[in-house]
Amino acid sequence: MKLILRSLLKLKRTSKVILAVLVICLVVRLLPYFAPIRAADIAQNQLAIQFSDRNGLPLGTLLTRDQEHTSVIPLNQVSPQFIHAILAAEDGSFYHHGALDMKAIIRASKEAIHAKRIVSGASTITMQLARMLYPVPRSFSGKLSEIWLSWRLAAGMNKDEILSAYINRLPMGGNIYGVEAAAQTYFSIPASELNLAQASLLAAIPNNPTYFNPYQHWERLKQRQKYILNRMVQEKYISGAMAGRTSAEKVVFQSRQRGIIAAPHFLFWLANQIPPTSFEKGGLIPLPLKRGVRGDDKSVIRTTINRPLQQFVEAQVQQVISSLAANNVHDAAALVIDNHTGEVLAYVGSPDYFNEAKLGRNDGVQALRQPGSTLKPFVYELALEKGLIRPNTILADVPAHYAIPGAKLYSPTDYTERFLGPVRVRIALANSLNVPAVRVLEKVGVETFLERLHQLGFEHLNQTPEHYGLGLTLGSGEVSLWELARAYLTMARLGEATPLISTFLDTPLPSTDAINRVSSHSPLPNHTIWQLITNILSDNHARATAFGVDSVLNLPFPVAVKTGTSSNFRDTWTVGFTTNYTVATWVGNFNGEPMRQVSGVTGAAPLWNRIMLHLHEHQEPAGFPPPEGLLQLPVCAISGLRPTPDCTSVVQEYFYPEDKIAYEGNNQFNLSPEYDEWLAKQQQSSLVSNNLRILSPHHGDLFLLYPGEEAKQKLEFKLVGNKSASIEWWLNGEKLDTNSANSLFWNLRPGKWTLEARSGEMADKVSFQVQLASIKPTRRGFSISNSQVNGNRP
Repeated sequence: MKLILRSLLKLKRTSKVILAVLVICLVVRLLPYFAPIRAADIAQNQLAIQFSDRNGLPLGTLLTRDQEHTSVIPLNQVSPQFIHAILAAEDGSFYHHGALDMKAIIRASKEAIHAKRIVSGASTITMQLARMLYPVPRSFSGKLSEIWLSWRLAAGMNKDEILSAYINRLPMGGNIYGVEAAAQTYFSIPASELNLAQASLLAAIPNNPTYFNPYQHWERLKQRQKYILNRMVQEKYISGAMAGRTSAEKVVFQSRQRGIIAAPHFLFWLANQIPPTSFEKGGLIPLPLKRGVRGDDKSVIRTTINRPLQQFVEAQVQQVISSLAANNVHDAAALVIDNHTGEVLAYVGSPDYFNEAKLGRNDGVQALRQPGSTLKPFVYELALEKGLIRPNTILADVPAHYAIPGAKLYSPTDYTERFLGPVRVRIALANSLNVPAVRVLEKVGVETFLERLHQLGFEHLNQTPEHYGLGLTLGSGEVSLWELARAYLTMARLGEATPLISTFLDTPLPSTDAINRVSSHSPLPNHTIWQLITNILSDNHARATAFGVDSVLNLPFPVAVKTGTSSNFRDTWTVGFTTNYTVATWVGNFNGEPMRQVSGVTGAAPLWNRIMLHLHEHQEPAGFPPPEGLLQLPVCAISGLRPTPDCTSVVQEYFYPEDKIAYEGNNQFNLSPEYDEWLAKQQQSSLVSNNLRILSPHHGDLFLLYPGEEAKQKLEFKLVGNKSASIEWWLNGEKLDTNSANSLFWNLRPGKWTLEARSGEMADKVSFQVQLASIKPTRRGFSISNSQVNGNRP
């Protein structure tokens, strides 16, 4: 019996302990729901950011670092006119009641009973703040939760703190919150400077921001303003006469640009790069910001942007897109970099950031797209660096087939679906030939090339080498315009990788540029190879086969450039540099729709052309230095060997010094078996046959002729191969009077043309068009020979 009693007593003690623990846990769990809410508990940490360009010119103010414009200011920095207006509109006796206004509740209840519907509300400012902090369903239980939260707010905060938290969270239309954000957005002034007319209009918006939208429902807003002014008269804040004068006062709302003067995509992108710790280290302060501050003031972030250049590029983006509207082209982006410093001088993400209907907020600089042929220079550079090809190497532009496990047979072709046979490295890269580029990647290896692209900063190429395959050099991955510009900046700096710089903050931003110095594996200095790639990309004559001699890529000063077009014509790119600047442009559609009859040279290149000409309008850049340590020797244009008497086209090519002996001793041009299929289609047994083939122009090409430029715009008629026999050129059935055999230049004239080359019984024929352009180019060099294409374009 004693044993049983002891067990019961022990059980009771254990139960008490368990019960006590449960009660303590319950109290701890429920305590937050009973504890007063203090101002520090709901403090907003949003800070406005003001930006200037490199010279102190203002670019704009972002009220937060994201798309939700909010600004936090103390109550004593808000215009008394607005405080009176919002109190009169929302809670006239705010300072005279607690969390709830019992008089208002009784009044609202009586009115509802009498009218059998809700006539007026009884929510206090404290209750509205509770609803802003923790939205609840509009139900009986939701209303109880709102009331309970209001009591906690009233228990932990004084009236001024509650009112301050309230006016900094007011919904002011769209994604704008708080009186300061509204004042800055709608009137470009701080909230402290709001006059009565402005204050009463702003106080009218929170009641129903959509219904009282100042841009769409002005009359509704004015009616609400009159109501607020009458309430202010009743609360004895103003006189009736003042209310009448204010109601009649004309108030102008600013545009929707929300305080941004230029570079909106750049500002939002940059704001998201700034870590929170930078807010304490200078450069950022809460609004109100000083008006008229200079770029070196601690209240402003001084960026690297050049505002006049930025605004010029923004205008050119809009103009070029407008000119391409008939080709189903709607979007474009551009980036301008200072080669010497890596500083971003201009950053345009779309034609119109504020046009939401056209996806204007999409940032074409950071968006990931297929780069087309713009990666080709880097695979050639790597192959040269590793000694897999040499400057004078002959590559086979002939049909090639690759068996890929689990996929169809891969047979790369060019947009013309024609092949040139044997081509020098220079010709293959300059004309962006696809098959030679794939052959070079095959030598390098996809994995090795992918590693190099990672070194160059293409961090978004994060799939396996098997995922990309040999199509990597043709643009099978996705990159951003930012990454492309950075990689071409590395090329311009002869292999010296450098991050892109966007601000002059004392505390540098954490680098988002995943780049490494490009190492050298070549017996020659690595910069020699980069100099050679630059030399090829700046060779106007080498790229004439694909682009013509007077294309939009041909500027009146030295410039290296590469174009690219993604599959199905969804993206066009042009990236290039002088010794001073790197310019990258993209033209396409954010919604993924394909463009019509647009390629890299007709889409993104005109925009690139305009920017480059503007940058060098007052001073032309220095020329590119020739590749150091290389020899320049004459070669036959087709064979790449020392010229023989029957070679009709001689050009200069670079050689490694150790290759000079082989150059001097070899003039036999023998084709390997990989050319057999191509030779069969050419109906010849050797390259030195008399078969004719017109290389330029291409069949179906369309060229634009600008008024007043007739004497300057010329088109090269060009044949392939060594031709010892005489050649006759016929244009629309008329024989051209010329002594030239393989090549001649013809002044463009409007019309439809059929060009024929004849030699004995052999002939080749192509058709092309020349049309008058509607406008004359405004800047030197802006003449374009547009090619009408029906396949993958360089």
